[in-house]
Amino acid sequence: MKKLFLGLAISLAAGLGHAQAASNSTATSAVTQNWEQTVEKARGQTVYFNAWGGSQEINDYLRWAGRQLQAEYGVTLKHVKVADIAETTQRLLAEKTAGKNTGGSVDMVWINGENFRSMKDSSLLYGPITEQLPNWRYVDKSLPVYEDFTEPTEGLEAPWGVGQLVFIHDKMTLNNPPQNFSELLSLAKAFPGKVSYPQPPEFHGSSFLKAALIELTKERNALYQPIDIKTDKKKFEQVTAPLWQYLDQLHPVSWQQGKRFPSGTSETIQLLDDQQLLLAITFNPNAANVAIERGNLVETAQTYAFQQGALSNIHFLAVPWNATAKEGALVAINFLLSPEAQARKADSTIWGDPSVLKAEALAKGGTQGFSLFKSIPEPHPSWLTAIELEWQKRYGS
Repeated sequence: MKKLFLGLAISLAAGLGHAQAASNSTATSAVTQNWEQTVEKARGQTVYFNAWGGSQEINDYLRWAGRQLQAEYGVTLKHVKVADIAETTQRLLAEKTAGKNTGGSVDMVWINGENFRSMKDSSLLYGPITEQLPNWRYVDKSLPVYEDFTEPTEGLEAPWGVGQLVFIHDKMTLNNPPQNFSELLSLAKAFPGKVSYPQPPEFHGSSFLKAALIELTKERNALYQPIDIKTDKKKFEQVTAPLWQYLDQLHPVSWQQGKRFPSGTSETIQLLDDQQLLLAITFNPNAANVAIERGNLVETAQTYAFQQGALSNIHFLAVPWNATAKEGALVAINFLLSPEAQARKADSTIWGDPSVLKAEALAKGGTQGFSLFKSIPEPHPSWLTAIELEWQKRYGS
């Protein structure tokens, strides 16, 4: 009798195992079939991709991606260059208000942080999309791909690259660069006019403020919780007071006496190369190598991070809820997640943006060739909005 029950149990287990395997196989087959349908519908579509247009390297890379998409999938990629993706957020909000739920003007966006949160809160995104993408399996899930500035992504955006706030210096001019914000202030006082940062709300300038606040405040944990400036004004003032005290000392001895600020990372690199600044600021840990390759910096330039680490985040790709070319956008995103496209993006002779793929997957398309710095997570996006407004009140012209 025991043998009979044992035999039945084994048979039942085997049957369940086969059923589970068959179920998984069916699910995989369904996903594959759905993707084939997506690819077929995408053919002939034009994808209007709203993305920052302030970098020649990125613009060149997207032109290459467009040629590949046209050749392989019959998809046309149009790069709509924007200075700030918040402009796109406002356009989509206007379309939502007008009830334009189909035939939207934007098919794909490059976003993260506060813009993702705004779009998600206003139901401006299509998805979830990540599980539909065949190349999602290559993504390194140990990276913070499931959260964007503490906001759960819920599959509404696909990771594209890794950003880290770091500094560039010339070893021949400054062989012992500052290792924290206190030392940065000392350097600025010792060499007046030789230190600056981009003007907020430009992305790199705002990131500089966040990194400084993380180091200077005694209430760092508060930065990872939402802040409402209307109801928590006293809390905001208490947490951010050290930042304003710091900037009040920094600006009078900074470039242009704090009456003017660089427009962005490209200008800081130019000013470094012209020896007007001792440090440039970038959100790409490979930026020095890229600039050297392109002849924009001397070979003795190098990137480094402060001792506390580098403010880090993932930048993402998403599809608006009313996109005209949803299938084309998904095909484009999937291609940009391929080992070939990610390896090319990470190449310092092309763009030098760190990949989001697992090392073994990236090796299929090439090698990254550089390491990331110790990571500091981004604060909750509500802090950035409040900090930018306060900065404008105090120092904006």
